[in-house]
Amino acid sequence: MKRLIMAFAFCLIGGALAGGYWYMQRSASGATGEGKKGRQALSVRAARAVVKPMPVLIVAVGNVEAEQSVQVRAQVSGVLQSVLFKEGDKVKSGQLLFEIDPRTYQAQYNQALAALARDRAQLENAKVQQERLEPLLKREYITRQEYDVAVTSSKSLEATVEADKASVEQARIQLEFARIHAPISGRTGTVGFKVGNLIAPGGGGTTLVTINSMDPILISFSVPERQFEEIRRYPDMHIEIVPTIGGPAVAEGKLVFVDNTVTPQTGTVLLKTRVTNAQETLWPGQFVNVRVVLTTEPEAIVVPETAVQPGQEGSFVYLVDTESKVRVQPVKVSRQIGHEVVLASGVQAGDAVLTQIPQALSPGALVQIVSDDGSGKRDGKAKGEGKDKADAKAEAKQ
Repeated sequence: MKRLIMAFAFCLIGGALAGGYWYMQRSASGATGEGKKGRQALSVRAARAVVKPMPVLIVAVGNVEAEQSVQVRAQVSGVLQSVLFKEGDKVKSGQLLFEIDPRTYQAQYNQALAALARDRAQLENAKVQQERLEPLLKREYITRQEYDVAVTSSKSLEATVEADKASVEQARIQLEFARIHAPISGRTGTVGFKVGNLIAPGGGGTTLVTINSMDPILISFSVPERQFEEIRRYPDMHIEIVPTIGGPAVAEGKLVFVDNTVTPQTGTVLLKTRVTNAQETLWPGQFVNVRVVLTTEPEAIVVPETAVQPGQEGSFVYLVDTESKVRVQPVKVSRQIGHEVVLASGVQAGDAVLTQIPQALSPGALVQIVSDDGSGKRDGKAKGEGKDKADAKAEAKQ
Protein backbone atom coordinates (compact mmCIF):
# COMPACT_ATOMS: atom_id res chain seq x y z
CA MET A 1 0.00 0.00 0.00
CA LYS A 2 2.79 2.37 0.87
CA ARG A 3 4.48 1.60 -2.42
CA LEU A 4 1.30 2.59 -4.32
CA ILE A 5 1.03 5.82 -2.38
CA MET A 6 4.68 6.70 -3.05
CA ALA A 7 4.36 5.89 -6.75
CA PHE A 8 1.25 8.04 -6.98
CA ALA A 9 3.05 10.92 -5.24
CA PHE A 10 6.03 10.66 -7.59
CA CYS A 11 3.66 10.76 -10.58
CA LEU A 12 1.99 13.90 -9.24
CA ILE A 13 5.35 15.61 -8.67
CA GLY A 14 6.64 14.62 -12.14
CA GLY A 15 3.46 15.87 -13.78
CA ALA A 16 3.68 19.19 -11.94
CA LEU A 17 7.30 19.63 -12.98
CA ALA A 18 6.54 18.79 -16.60
CA GLY A 19 3.59 21.20 -16.65
CA GLY A 20 5.70 23.99 -15.16
CA TYR A 21 8.47 23.43 -17.69
CA TRP A 22 5.93 23.47 -20.55
CA TYR A 23 4.36 26.70 -19.24
CA MET A 24 7.73 28.41 -18.90
CA GLN A 25 8.81 27.39 -22.38
CA ARG A 26 5.54 28.71 -23.85
CA SER A 27 5.85 32.04 -21.98
CA ALA A 28 9.43 32.49 -23.16
CA SER A 29 8.44 31.63 -26.72
CA GLY A 30 5.58 34.13 -26.57
CA ALA A 31 7.83 36.90 -25.24
CA THR A 32 10.39 36.21 -27.98
CA GLY A 33 7.71 36.34 -30.60
CA GLU A 34 6.39 39.62 -29.28
CA GLY A 35 10.00 41.04 -29.27
CA LYS A 36 10.49 39.97 -32.85
CA LYS A 37 7.20 41.48 -33.79
CA GLY A 38 8.12 44.76 -32.00
CA ARG A 39 11.42 44.93 -33.83
CA GLN A 40 9.86 44.43 -37.22
CA ALA A 41 9.09 48.16 -37.73
CA LEU A 42 11.61 50.86 -36.82
CA SER A 43 10.25 54.21 -35.70
CA VAL A 44 11.78 56.88 -37.92
CA ARG A 45 11.33 60.56 -38.59
CA ALA A 46 10.59 61.63 -42.11
CA ALA A 47 9.48 64.62 -44.15
CA ARG A 48 7.63 65.01 -47.39
CA ALA A 49 9.30 66.48 -50.46
CA VAL A 50 7.45 69.68 -51.31
CA VAL A 51 7.13 71.88 -54.38
CA LYS A 52 7.62 75.61 -53.90
CA PRO A 53 9.33 78.60 -55.55
CA MET A 54 13.06 78.69 -54.87
CA PRO A 55 15.68 81.16 -56.10
CA VAL A 56 18.40 80.18 -58.56
CA LEU A 57 21.65 81.24 -56.94
CA ILE A 58 25.35 81.63 -57.52
CA VAL A 59 27.23 81.63 -54.23
CA ALA A 60 30.63 83.24 -53.84
CA VAL A 61 32.92 84.62 -51.15
CA GLY A 62 33.25 88.39 -51.21
CA ASN A 63 35.47 90.99 -49.62
CA VAL A 64 34.12 94.26 -48.22
CA GLU A 65 35.81 97.38 -49.59
CA ALA A 66 35.39 101.05 -48.79
CA GLU A 67 34.16 102.92 -51.83
CA GLN A 68 36.49 105.76 -50.85
CA SER A 69 39.65 105.37 -48.78
CA VAL A 70 41.98 108.31 -48.19
CA GLN A 71 45.36 108.39 -46.46
CA VAL A 72 45.64 111.82 -44.88
CA ARG A 73 49.19 113.21 -45.07
CA ALA A 74 50.72 116.58 -44.19
CA GLN A 75 51.54 118.97 -47.03
CA VAL A 76 53.77 121.23 -44.93
CA SER A 77 56.36 120.45 -42.28
CA GLY A 78 56.12 121.48 -38.68
CA VAL A 79 55.35 120.36 -35.15
CA LEU A 80 51.96 118.72 -34.67
CA GLN A 81 50.14 121.08 -32.35
CA SER A 82 46.75 119.35 -31.82
CA VAL A 83 44.64 116.33 -32.84
CA LEU A 84 40.97 117.31 -32.85
CA PHE A 85 39.33 113.87 -32.99
CA LYS A 86 39.60 110.42 -31.44
CA GLU A 87 40.80 107.30 -33.19
CA GLY A 88 37.87 105.46 -34.76
CA ASP A 89 35.57 108.50 -34.78
CA LYS A 90 33.20 109.20 -37.65
CA VAL A 91 34.14 112.48 -39.33
CA LYS A 92 32.50 114.64 -41.98
CA SER A 93 34.06 116.08 -45.08
CA GLY A 94 35.76 119.40 -44.25
CA GLN A 95 36.03 118.69 -40.51
CA LEU A 96 39.25 119.97 -38.92
CA LEU A 97 41.43 117.03 -37.87
CA PHE A 98 45.00 118.27 -37.18
CA GLU A 99 46.77 121.56 -36.54
CA ILE A 100 50.47 122.09 -37.27
CA ASP A 101 52.33 124.99 -35.63
CA PRO A 102 51.36 127.88 -38.00
CA ARG A 103 53.73 130.62 -36.82
CA THR A 104 56.31 130.17 -39.58
CA TYR A 105 53.66 130.17 -42.29
CA GLN A 106 51.82 133.08 -40.72
CA ALA A 107 55.05 135.11 -40.84
CA GLN A 108 55.62 134.20 -44.48
CA TYR A 109 52.08 135.24 -45.30
CA ASN A 110 52.50 138.57 -43.54
CA GLN A 111 55.80 139.17 -45.37
CA ALA A 112 54.13 138.50 -48.71
CA LEU A 113 51.34 140.93 -47.86
CA ALA A 114 53.87 143.61 -46.97
CA ALA A 115 55.78 143.12 -50.24
CA LEU A 116 52.53 143.41 -52.16
CA ALA A 117 51.63 146.65 -50.38
CA ARG A 118 55.08 148.13 -51.08
CA ASP A 119 55.02 147.31 -54.77
CA ARG A 120 51.49 148.59 -55.14
CA ALA A 121 52.59 151.94 -53.70
CA GLN A 122 55.51 152.11 -56.12
CA LEU A 123 53.17 151.26 -58.99
CA GLU A 124 50.86 154.11 -58.04
CA ASN A 125 53.79 156.50 -57.96
CA ALA A 126 55.02 155.28 -61.39
CA LYS A 127 51.57 155.76 -62.89
CA VAL A 128 51.37 159.32 -61.50
CA GLN A 129 54.83 160.06 -62.93
CA GLN A 130 53.75 158.73 -66.34
CA GLU A 131 50.64 160.90 -66.31
CA ARG A 132 52.73 164.02 -65.52
CA LEU A 133 55.19 163.37 -68.36
CA GLU A 134 52.59 162.69 -71.03
CA PRO A 135 51.49 166.38 -71.58
CA LEU A 136 55.11 167.51 -71.41
CA LEU A 137 55.93 165.09 -74.23
CA LYS A 138 53.19 166.56 -76.38
CA ARG A 139 54.65 170.07 -75.86
CA GLU A 140 58.12 168.66 -76.48
CA TYR A 141 59.39 169.82 -73.10
CA ILE A 142 60.89 166.33 -72.58
CA THR A 143 62.37 163.79 -74.92
CA ARG A 144 60.60 160.64 -76.04
CA GLN A 145 63.19 158.55 -74.26
CA GLU A 146 62.38 160.06 -70.85
CA TYR A 147 58.70 159.30 -71.34
CA ASP A 148 59.43 155.72 -72.44
CA VAL A 149 61.46 155.13 -69.29
CA ALA A 150 58.46 156.17 -67.18
CA VAL A 151 56.13 153.86 -69.10
CA THR A 152 58.53 150.93 -68.78
CA SER A 153 58.86 151.51 -65.03
CA SER A 154 55.08 151.52 -64.64
CA LYS A 155 54.62 148.24 -66.56
CA SER A 156 57.46 146.60 -64.66
CA LEU A 157 55.85 147.45 -61.35
CA GLU A 158 52.51 146.08 -62.59
CA ALA A 159 54.20 142.74 -63.24
CA THR A 160 55.85 142.88 -59.82
CA VAL A 161 52.48 143.45 -58.16
CA GLU A 162 51.03 140.42 -59.96
CA ALA A 163 53.97 138.31 -58.77
CA ASP A 164 53.42 139.61 -55.24
CA LYS A 165 49.76 138.55 -55.45
CA ALA A 166 50.85 135.03 -56.41
CA SER A 167 53.31 134.98 -53.50
CA VAL A 168 50.56 136.05 -51.14
CA GLU A 169 48.27 133.30 -52.44
CA GLN A 170 51.01 130.70 -52.06
CA ALA A 171 51.75 131.84 -48.51
CA ARG A 172 48.05 131.74 -47.71
CA ILE A 173 47.78 128.17 -49.02
CA GLN A 174 50.80 127.10 -46.99
CA LEU A 175 49.20 128.66 -43.93
CA GLU A 176 45.94 126.77 -44.63
CA PHE A 177 47.87 123.52 -45.01
CA ALA A 178 48.87 123.89 -41.38
CA ARG A 179 45.21 123.11 -40.62
CA ILE A 180 44.40 119.64 -41.99
CA HIS A 181 40.74 118.90 -42.78
CA ALA A 182 38.96 115.64 -43.62
CA PRO A 183 38.79 115.23 -47.42
CA ILE A 184 35.85 112.77 -47.23
CA SER A 185 33.21 111.64 -44.76
CA GLY A 186 33.85 108.31 -43.09
CA ARG A 187 35.40 106.53 -40.14
CA THR A 188 38.96 107.19 -39.03
CA GLY A 189 41.59 104.59 -38.24
CA THR A 190 44.75 104.70 -36.15
CA VAL A 191 46.44 108.08 -35.75
CA GLY A 192 50.05 107.86 -36.98
CA PHE A 193 51.44 110.82 -34.99
CA LYS A 194 50.91 112.20 -31.54
CA VAL A 195 50.98 115.84 -30.46
CA GLY A 196 54.52 117.25 -30.36
CA ASN A 197 55.93 115.15 -33.20
CA LEU A 198 57.62 116.78 -36.18
CA ILE A 199 55.58 116.21 -39.35
CA ALA A 200 57.24 115.85 -42.76
CA PRO A 201 55.31 116.64 -45.97
CA GLY A 202 55.18 114.68 -49.21
CA GLY A 203 54.22 111.16 -50.27
CA GLY A 204 57.12 109.68 -48.32
CA GLY A 205 55.78 111.02 -45.04
CA THR A 206 53.97 108.77 -42.60
CA THR A 207 50.19 108.73 -42.93
CA LEU A 208 48.53 110.80 -40.24
CA VAL A 209 45.27 108.82 -40.43
CA THR A 210 43.29 106.75 -42.93
CA ILE A 211 39.61 107.53 -43.52
CA ASN A 212 37.29 104.90 -45.02
CA SER A 213 33.84 105.75 -46.27
CA MET A 214 31.28 103.36 -44.77
CA ASP A 215 27.97 104.09 -46.49
CA PRO A 216 27.53 103.02 -49.23
CA ILE A 217 30.11 100.27 -49.35
CA LEU A 218 31.43 97.92 -52.04
CA ILE A 219 31.59 94.12 -52.07
CA SER A 220 34.03 92.55 -54.52
CA PHE A 221 33.76 88.86 -55.43
CA SER A 222 34.84 86.50 -58.20
CA VAL A 223 32.84 83.91 -60.12
CA PRO A 224 34.11 81.11 -62.37
CA GLU A 225 34.14 81.77 -66.08
CA ARG A 226 31.37 79.21 -66.73
CA GLN A 227 29.02 80.94 -64.25
CA PHE A 228 29.78 84.34 -65.72
CA GLU A 229 27.75 83.35 -68.79
CA GLU A 230 24.72 82.76 -66.54
CA ILE A 231 25.15 86.18 -64.96
CA ARG A 232 25.13 87.83 -68.37
CA ARG A 233 21.82 86.11 -69.23
CA TYR A 234 20.01 87.63 -66.24
CA PRO A 235 20.43 91.44 -66.25
CA ASP A 236 17.67 91.92 -63.63
CA MET A 237 19.38 89.85 -60.96
CA HIS A 238 19.99 91.17 -57.46
CA ILE A 239 22.75 90.37 -54.99
CA GLU A 240 22.37 89.49 -51.31
CA ILE A 241 25.12 89.82 -48.71
CA VAL A 242 25.15 87.15 -45.99
CA PRO A 243 27.84 87.44 -43.27
CA THR A 244 27.27 83.86 -42.01
CA ILE A 245 26.35 80.73 -43.98
CA GLY A 246 22.64 80.00 -43.69
CA GLY A 247 21.95 83.33 -42.01
CA PRO A 248 19.71 86.15 -43.23
CA ALA A 249 20.82 88.70 -45.79
CA VAL A 250 21.94 91.99 -44.22
CA ALA A 251 22.11 93.99 -47.45
CA GLU A 252 21.03 93.84 -51.07
CA GLY A 253 22.43 95.58 -54.11
CA LYS A 254 22.90 95.59 -57.86
CA LEU A 255 25.92 94.72 -59.95
CA VAL A 256 27.98 97.89 -60.48
CA PHE A 257 31.26 96.60 -61.89
CA VAL A 258 32.39 93.77 -64.15
CA ASP A 259 36.10 93.42 -64.84
CA ASN A 260 37.10 93.58 -68.49
CA THR A 261 39.18 90.42 -68.41
CA VAL A 262 39.23 86.89 -67.02
CA THR A 263 42.02 86.31 -64.52
CA PRO A 264 44.24 83.72 -66.25
CA GLN A 265 45.64 82.23 -63.02
CA THR A 266 42.21 81.42 -61.53
CA GLY A 267 39.83 81.47 -64.49
CA THR A 268 37.50 83.85 -62.66
CA VAL A 269 35.93 87.24 -63.33
CA LEU A 270 35.95 90.02 -60.73
CA LEU A 271 32.58 91.62 -59.95
CA LYS A 272 31.48 94.32 -57.52
CA THR A 273 28.21 95.37 -55.96
CA ARG A 274 27.34 98.52 -54.02
CA VAL A 275 25.08 98.24 -50.96
CA THR A 276 23.83 100.61 -48.30
CA ASN A 277 25.51 100.28 -44.91
CA ALA A 278 23.81 102.86 -42.71
CA GLN A 279 24.10 100.66 -39.61
CA GLU A 280 27.72 99.77 -40.47
CA THR A 281 26.94 96.06 -40.37
CA LEU A 282 29.64 95.48 -42.96
CA TRP A 283 33.25 96.47 -42.29
CA PRO A 284 36.07 97.06 -44.78
CA GLY A 285 38.28 94.00 -45.08
CA GLN A 286 35.54 91.64 -43.86
CA PHE A 287 34.86 88.40 -45.76
CA VAL A 288 31.19 87.70 -46.47
CA ASN A 289 29.08 85.25 -48.44
CA VAL A 290 27.57 86.65 -51.61
CA ARG A 291 24.39 85.21 -53.12
CA VAL A 292 23.69 86.24 -56.68
CA VAL A 293 19.94 85.65 -57.17
CA LEU A 294 19.60 85.13 -60.93
CA THR A 295 15.92 84.20 -61.05
CA THR A 296 13.27 82.16 -59.19
CA GLU A 297 12.34 78.57 -60.07
CA PRO A 298 8.54 78.43 -59.56
CA GLU A 299 8.21 74.65 -58.95
CA ALA A 300 11.31 73.29 -57.26
CA ILE A 301 11.46 69.95 -55.41
CA VAL A 302 12.68 70.74 -51.89
CA VAL A 303 13.69 68.43 -49.01
CA PRO A 304 15.32 69.18 -45.65
CA GLU A 305 19.10 69.33 -45.51
CA THR A 306 19.22 66.38 -43.06
CA ALA A 307 17.52 64.08 -45.59
CA VAL A 308 20.36 64.19 -48.13
CA GLN A 309 23.24 61.80 -47.41
CA PRO A 310 26.68 61.76 -49.08
CA GLY A 311 27.83 58.58 -50.82
CA GLN A 312 30.72 57.27 -52.87
CA GLU A 313 28.63 57.42 -56.04
CA GLY A 314 26.92 60.69 -55.18
CA SER A 315 24.18 61.97 -52.92
CA PHE A 316 21.20 59.82 -51.94
CA VAL A 317 18.15 59.78 -49.68
CA TYR A 318 16.35 57.04 -47.77
CA LEU A 319 12.95 56.85 -49.44
CA VAL A 320 9.91 55.22 -47.81
CA ASP A 321 7.78 53.37 -50.39
CA THR A 322 4.06 52.57 -50.28
CA GLU A 323 4.74 49.37 -48.28
CA SER A 324 6.53 51.36 -45.54
CA LYS A 325 9.88 49.90 -46.56
CA VAL A 326 13.08 51.87 -46.94
CA ARG A 327 15.11 51.98 -50.11
CA VAL A 328 18.16 53.98 -51.12
CA GLN A 329 17.31 56.54 -53.78
CA PRO A 330 20.13 58.35 -55.63
CA VAL A 331 19.42 62.05 -56.13
CA LYS A 332 21.00 64.94 -57.97
CA VAL A 333 21.41 68.04 -55.82
CA SER A 334 20.81 71.32 -57.63
CA ARG A 335 21.64 73.73 -54.80
CA GLN A 336 21.28 74.30 -51.08
CA ILE A 337 19.60 77.36 -49.62
CA GLY A 338 19.83 77.61 -45.86
CA HIS A 339 18.61 74.34 -44.35
CA GLU A 340 16.77 73.27 -47.51
CA VAL A 341 18.09 71.37 -50.52
CA VAL A 342 16.70 71.71 -54.04
CA LEU A 343 16.82 68.40 -55.93
CA ALA A 344 17.13 68.24 -59.70
CA SER A 345 16.09 64.58 -59.92
CA GLY A 346 15.46 61.40 -57.93
CA VAL A 347 12.50 62.48 -55.77
CA GLN A 348 8.94 63.51 -56.59
CA ALA A 349 6.65 65.85 -54.69
CA GLY A 350 5.02 64.08 -51.74
CA ASP A 351 7.69 61.37 -51.38
CA ALA A 352 8.62 60.61 -47.78
CA VAL A 353 12.34 60.83 -47.06
CA LEU A 354 14.00 60.02 -43.76
CA THR A 355 15.42 63.00 -41.88
CA GLN A 356 16.88 61.01 -38.98
CA ILE A 357 18.70 57.79 -39.79
CA PRO A 358 18.69 55.04 -37.09
CA GLN A 359 21.87 53.02 -36.70
CA ALA A 360 20.05 49.74 -37.28
CA LEU A 361 18.49 50.92 -40.54
CA SER A 362 19.18 48.89 -43.68
CA PRO A 363 17.65 48.97 -47.17
CA GLY A 364 14.39 47.03 -47.27
CA ALA A 365 13.70 47.49 -43.55
CA LEU A 366 10.13 48.04 -42.44
CA VAL A 367 9.67 51.43 -40.80
CA GLN A 368 7.01 53.32 -38.98
CA ILE A 369 7.02 57.04 -39.81
CA VAL A 370 6.79 59.50 -36.96
CA SER A 371 6.20 63.19 -37.64
CA ASP A 372 9.42 65.15 -38.12
CA ASP A 373 8.55 67.58 -35.33
CA GLY A 374 9.06 64.84 -32.74
CA SER A 375 5.47 65.00 -31.47
CA GLY A 376 5.10 61.23 -31.70
CA LYS A 377 2.14 61.37 -34.10
CA ARG A 378 2.35 58.76 -36.79
CA ASP A 379 2.29 59.63 -40.44
CA GLY A 380 0.95 57.89 -43.53
CA LYS A 381 -0.68 54.50 -42.89
CA ALA A 382 -0.54 54.85 -39.16
CA LYS A 383 -2.85 57.87 -39.30
CA GLY A 384 -5.29 56.06 -41.54
CA GLU A 385 -5.36 53.00 -39.30
CA GLY A 386 -6.00 55.15 -36.26
CA LYS A 387 -8.91 56.83 -37.96
CA ASP A 388 -10.44 53.46 -38.98
CA LYS A 389 -10.17 52.21 -35.41
CA ALA A 390 -11.84 55.33 -34.09
CA ASP A 391 -14.72 54.91 -36.63
CA ALA A 392 -15.12 51.27 -35.59
CA LYS A 393 -15.37 52.25 -31.91
CA ALA A 394 -17.93 54.89 -32.73
CA GLU A 395 -20.06 52.33 -34.63
CA ALA A 396 -19.78 49.87 -31.70
CA LYS A 397 -21.08 52.51 -29.27
CA GLN A 398 -24.08 53.16 -31.52
